[in-house]
Amino acid sequence: MAKRNFSMIAYFNKMAENWTPLLTFRGSTLAEFEDWQAKASEKFFELLGDFPEPVDPEPEVIFSVEEPSGLIRERVIFDSEEHMSVPCIVLRHKDMPADGSNPAILCSHGHGPYGKEPVAGNRTTPDMAASITQHNYNYGEIMALDGYLTISPDLRVFGERADGNNPYPGRDKCNVHFLRGAMFGVYTLMLNIWDMKCCVDSLQSRPEVDPDRIGMMGLSQGGTMTTFATAAEPRIKCADIIGYLNPWQGFAINRANWCGSQMVPQIYKYFDVHDIAGLIAPRPLLIEMGVYDTCFFIEDQLKGFEALKKIYAAAGAEEYLWADIHPGEHMFANNKAHEFFRKYL
Repeated sequence: MAKRNFSMIAYFNKMAENWTPLLTFRGSTLAEFEDWQAKASEKFFELLGDFPEPVDPEPEVIFSVEEPSGLIRERVIFDSEEHMSVPCIVLRHKDMPADGSNPAILCSHGHGPYGKEPVAGNRTTPDMAASITQHNYNYGEIMALDGYLTISPDLRVFGERADGNNPYPGRDKCNVHFLRGAMFGVYTLMLNIWDMKCCVDSLQSRPEVDPDRIGMMGLSQGGTMTTFATAAEPRIKCADIIGYLNPWQGFAINRANWCGSQMVPQIYKYFDVHDIAGLIAPRPLLIEMGVYDTCFFIEDQLKGFEALKKIYAAAGAEEYLWADIHPGEHMFANNKAHEFFRKYL
């Protein structure tokens, strides 16, 4: 009797068992790395699709306040394309000189309802304060206290860009907008990458910032954004990917721990996650992995890291790939980030 199956879950799990993306890295030499990276970069940008047309950002500082910690907190808004604006929190120490000498870090938030606010240290509601406590989530504030100018934007569909609580009850907003974008041939991930590139523009325009000393970091979906945006934006000199590096099979196929804001069509046909991170090589990269992470399991993260190590080794850049395997959960561990950014920014 024929073996029948009616389950789409089983269908995709079976498909993924022996799946090898067409452009996954298979080499070991510098020449093979360089050839792969050139071909993979071309396909990567092809899959993302066309970025929006640039516009005059017309930046505004909505408020600027000095906090007891000595930080200046600014709410900044700029346009990234026609019909779309990006709200951000910028943090810097009050004594930071406006002499173009200072490093800056772009801080991307995860898939939470408050967007940038807890990343920038906003504790004005119990839920935001709890999020900071649970995930050590205020890395935008932490790194600003360490001497960096940080910018924390809201990704599309989050924070101030969320269109209220949920205009589509029972449906994931990210998936609704992914499907809408697909009708026009644009995808939320690509649009968010574009917004991150515009954040780099904003940082480079600031009088405090050295335009050649810009890094990026992010937890969870912020790790997604750090991976993809750093791969797409060479002006980002180094990056800290927190609680994300993980084969697609582990979190996207087996457990569906993602949304329409974190992929583009055909991405797994050509790349696994470590391949996207490999496009960052030979730039310095820190990977943070929690042993008790329940969103991205440690055994999967280690698989992704081992595959990424082979890319960095072929690139002759093993020393620039750092790992922080910590005894924590889905969180910013903050064990090596200060040392890492001090060294490379």
